[in-house]
Amino acid sequence: MDARFAGIADLAETPSVAVVVDVMRAFTVAAWAFARGADEIVLAESLEDALALKAGHPQWLALKDGPPAPGFDVVNSPGLLRTLDLGGRTVVQKTTAGTVGALAVKDASLVLCASFVVAEATARLLRRRACDSATFVVTGEEGHAEEDLACAQYIAGRVSEVGTDAAEFLRRAADSRAAAELAQGVRQGVHPDDAALCLELDRFPFAVVATLEDSLMVLRPCTDPATLRR
Repeated sequence: MDARFAGIADLAETPSVAVVVDVMRAFTVAAWAFARGADEIVLAESLEDALALKAGHPQWLALKDGPPAPGFDVVNSPGLLRTLDLGGRTVVQKTTAGTVGALAVKDASLVLCASFVVAEATARLLRRRACDSATFVVTGEEGHAEEDLACAQYIAGRVSEVGTDAAEFLRRAADSRAAAELAQGVRQGVHPDDAALCLELDRFPFAVVATLEDSLMVLRPCTDPATLRR
């Protein structure tokens, strides 16, 4: 597979296949939300849009980066999310980088939202779909986030070379600025276990697929690529 790695601002045109990577923490959190029973995640363009979506659907839960805020039910932290019962719920997610990256490629024919916790499932889906090429969107730090690039390169390697060793990629992510900020409490809305949870390899058996539905970008877990629309 021909893999291209690009920041959000580098996306001059919509790719056919896009893998949007946000390790710390948007798409680690998304995977945890599905593991805790959420049916779907709707991506919001802005905080105001997130609150408007929730106002129109009072049973939905709104999630954001940073500290708790009025109107929002959950913050973007896997450590805080992992104890919640989200059975049957829809989550509205707005983050600084991950959701922005996914919305930037919403017109792609296939959009996957990835992190280390769903790395192998993501690579497996790309293999089974026999994708000739894919653009990996490195969302953090204007395309320079080491943890996102490491994860993207690892997944790309797993598509082409099933024996790719994860150790060096995980080390790069563990040494990243984002991991240090989580560990040091620089970011808000953080649990002490967040960095470690973001570095768990293949915690979940599903890929996270994003589709455009009635103008909304909706994420769902996928274990069977055959069920995806072509």
